[in-house]
Amino acid sequence: MIRLLLTKRWLGYLALTVVFALVSSFFGLWQWDRRGQAVAAINVLEANWDREPQELVSVEGLSPARDQWTPVVVRGEYVLEDQILVRTRPRGGQVGFEVLVPFLTDSGMTLVVNRGWIPTGESTDFPDLVPQAPSGDVSVVARIKPGEPTLRGRGAPEGQLPSIDLGAVQRAVGYELETSFFLLLDRETPEVSVAPLPAIRPVLDEGPHLSYTLQWFVFALLALIAFGALLRQEARNEAGIAPKERTKKSDADEEDALLDGART
Repeated sequence: MIRLLLTKRWLGYLALTVVFALVSSFFGLWQWDRRGQAVAAINVLEANWDREPQELVSVEGLSPARDQWTPVVVRGEYVLEDQILVRTRPRGGQVGFEVLVPFLTDSGMTLVVNRGWIPTGESTDFPDLVPQAPSGDVSVVARIKPGEPTLRGRGAPEGQLPSIDLGAVQRAVGYELETSFFLLLDRETPEVSVAPLPAIRPVLDEGPHLSYTLQWFVFALLALIAFGALLRQEARNEAGIAPKERTKKSDADEEDALLDGART
């Protein structure tokens, strides 16, 4: 087998097998990493969602990734004239908009508040009604969320954005905002008679990443086993070692044997 393995043809087969096994292992590790990310996201949600809201007076020491979904309390007033819509946002099988409004806090920060979801209009691609945020002094309970990435190649009409890209929001309003995170509204005081639909607790799961991980590693292992089996079989053929034949008696032979035994 060693002599056969060192031939040019079998070295080529070995190289192909090793490459296939390495690529399969790479995809297995990638799926394992994806699973780790999903588990981490679930852990953050479980740890933060039901926490008691705390007053947010400073962003010092705050980590949007670690503190995501954490409820906070801010007080101040909405900048009503700078309301922005984020288009193509799904909810319950429908597509609509999310309403962003800058919020100037009493401590001097300007934060972006996502007030919730509104549906697309009945006859146009724009909402039939955009509920206004309450004016004057407002107390907001909302959850911390990291900003979303820029969607390259995706445009939007004036007053709208394709994603919650906080840098784009800052450019649209023309003044400085907190761009490391935004707030997802839970409730506000005073309440308004008509408001966007509030956010609901997301349902997160690990997905199929673990099974995909095992699948890719099995592919790599099977490739190595198949290579070894084929190499061994060709080596046995060259050595003139015939495979063992397994003989099986037919039903007729077994019947004859039983009759012969009965006669004796």
